[in-house]
Amino acid sequence: MRTATALTTLLLAGLIAGGAQATPLRSLGIKDPDTKAWWQIAETLSSDAMEGRDIGSPGHHRAALVVAARFKAAGLKPAGDKGTYIQTFAVHESRVEKAGTSFQVTRADAAPLKLEFLHQITVRATDDLPSRLDAPLTFRGYCDSKELADAKGKVVVCFNTRRTGLPSAGQRVQAAFAAGAAGLLQVDDPYFTIEPSRWPDAYARSVAIAGSAPSAASNLPVMRLSADAFRAMLVGSGQDGETILKTGGAKQPLAAFEIPGRLQAQFRVTMRDFKAENVLALLPGRDPALKNQYLALSAHLDGYGYGEPVAGDGLYNGTLDDAAYVGTLIRFADKHKGHPLRRSVLLAAFTGEEKGLLGAHWFVDHPSVPKASIVADINLDQLRPLFALDIMTELAVNDTTLGSTAREVAASMAIRIQSDPEPERGLLQRADHWPFMQAGIPATGFIFGYVPGTEAEQRYREWYQVRYHRPQDDLTQPMDFDAAGKFNRFFYTFAESVADAEAKPDWTARRAPPN
Repeated sequence: MRTATALTTLLLAGLIAGGAQATPLRSLGIKDPDTKAWWQIAETLSSDAMEGRDIGSPGHHRAALVVAARFKAAGLKPAGDKGTYIQTFAVHESRVEKAGTSFQVTRADAAPLKLEFLHQITVRATDDLPSRLDAPLTFRGYCDSKELADAKGKVVVCFNTRRTGLPSAGQRVQAAFAAGAAGLLQVDDPYFTIEPSRWPDAYARSVAIAGSAPSAASNLPVMRLSADAFRAMLVGSGQDGETILKTGGAKQPLAAFEIPGRLQAQFRVTMRDFKAENVLALLPGRDPALKNQYLALSAHLDGYGYGEPVAGDGLYNGTLDDAAYVGTLIRFADKHKGHPLRRSVLLAAFTGEEKGLLGAHWFVDHPSVPKASIVADINLDQLRPLFALDIMTELAVNDTTLGSTAREVAASMAIRIQSDPEPERGLLQRADHWPFMQAGIPATGFIFGYVPGTEAEQRYREWYQVRYHRPQDDLTQPMDFDAAGKFNRFFYTFAESVADAEAKPDWTARRAPPN
């Protein structure tokens, strides 16, 4: 009878071989050995065999086994539950199903305008979502609370701006709920070109850590509408949709008006509970005075899995988001097999990042090492090696001493570090370093930078338009492997510098995590 360990070894060997055979094996043409080994990991973790690594899915579990086996082979110690490499936690999912869900705008003097779910309109999934919605429509600009005084019982239509100085999405939800609105319909800003809205949505799902308290507004239908559907909704109303969109895109005042018609919708919600998995491993430090301090290095393992097809492809492989950078963690571990650093290094492949940084939040609240001894987190996400690496954005670069260390390392490699040139996107709060910062732990992440107006910017924008959270983020996409290798070398050196420094990272002038 084979032992469990032997069976696991055979399973992983089959997964790795099967994943490699199912991919184009571009790694065979890469000359740099480290970059080649890195991309081979990406080929395995984002192959079709891993089914997009959706949180809690069989494909994610298979990927987690591969990562755990690689950490073990590199000599890392398990840092998960009960002497394993896996940390599990319970999650709850709400999902709005396509079958049984429909939307239309009915008007007295025109045929109903049917809206295609996930292609023109979507809705936030909650357990408390009502099964039906039938209410009049009213346009209320940016949906500041002052604009919603008489919106009770109506679906308030708002310009879904992400621009500074105007209500945020959360503020709009709270204002609509407080006003007693029947629903909130947020219209895409087509002129927010630094990160444009895209359709279709993969699915309408919410996943939360089990036991999380629902928001007070969880029974409010919160919907998103495409700009094209908004234009169509206003035909015959006496209002020009394009003029409103341009005015909102310019942050100019928007007048309120009643939209002739009612939004009628049906929702079918399903729920399930399951276990999620972080993969955690430890490289113990060598310095008796520093080995009880821990530098966390993180990336997220989960992707989107199967979703609404785009150009005939319904599998969201998530190669650069973020399988390849779990590969960077593995290559860091490989480099340091038998070569520990002064501080201990915790390597974390978190899950649930795509559903709200769930795995990172769980780990920070339930750390497997003393939280007070975690000196920093360096997170790998939002990295797109599409062009030469000469400029790099560092998030929170001026908030902690990690910024000065990164600048020193980058300068030695002819890389210029800059602060975030597009803070409206909120990238600081959108990746797994954020829960560490909220807990008062210095943390950072990086983005490939470019000179505005250059071909590099064109490639960067094209990636977000065509591949971000899309099936097209796969192993066949354009890549600059020299830039990818250069970033990995930067990361190795930067992490080593932080782990070996006499002083641990600290907050600078702010000396507290951002709010």
